[in-house]
Amino acid sequence: MHLTLPFYYDFDRVLERLSLDPLHAVSLSERLVRIPMPEGNIVAVKAEGTSENPVFLLEGMEMGQLEHLSEIFHFNQSLEPVAEHFSGTSLALLFEQHKGTPLVREFSLYGALMKSIIHQQLNLSFAHTLSSRFVQTYGHEKEGVWFYPEPGKIAALQPEELRKLQFSTRKAEYVIGLSQAVASGTLRLDELAQKSDEEAAAELVSYRGIGPWTAQSFLMFGLGRPNLFPLADIGLQNALKIQWARADKPKAEEILQHLPEWSPYLSYAALYLWRSVE
Repeated sequence: MHLTLPFYYDFDRVLERLSLDPLHAVSLSERLVRIPMPEGNIVAVKAEGTSENPVFLLEGMEMGQLEHLSEIFHFNQSLEPVAEHFSGTSLALLFEQHKGTPLVREFSLYGALMKSIIHQQLNLSFAHTLSSRFVQTYGHEKEGVWFYPEPGKIAALQPEELRKLQFSTRKAEYVIGLSQAVASGTLRLDELAQKSDEEAAAELVSYRGIGPWTAQSFLMFGLGRPNLFPLADIGLQNALKIQWARADKPKAEEILQHLPEWSPYLSYAALYLWRSVE
């Protein structure tokens, strides 16, 4: 089927960011990404229009999956209010440069949680290497598309098995412990979508291995929450250092002063700042 959006949407920038993760099946030349769906099928999303007139060809989609795809890619809501909000802020130029770039969610909630844990305190290159090893060792491939492993499979591992992939012992314990919580139904990731940011974050940080940065990362890229800004993120600090033409990275107290100006779209401020240095 074809899907036409009635608002400005830059899918090429979406593909650029998705292509940073080697687990994503992206073709920049074909303007195409293939999505592993929770039901086990694969949906190809291909741009056939322009940013001004976005048209997409969706192939392989099953009944009832359009809503899920629309939530992943932000097809269901105009980005114009975001652009309008930032046009009068200190990030106006940045938002003009990245106009129409949506906050794209991870393709699975469990994958979003695992990726957030794996990426803790690692540079982006090795973080992607480690998450690729994890998925390619314990997940499965179908038609060139990788699916994250089932939580129960990871729950049954011993830390030593993940250590062979160059996980630290502590990170291996976090991944296994959280997988056990998900597999047992103690941690129900889908139900977090019904809770406020504060409620969901409070539940997440009660688990070993999840701190504020990881909780915010999951809320942003797992649930698509629009108003979060991880103050402790080094990438954001470096991006603001460049934006503000500073010799040193700004302190959290200084960044906090700008959050009211950027709210209620703090996640977009974070996304566009990350894009400026990626």
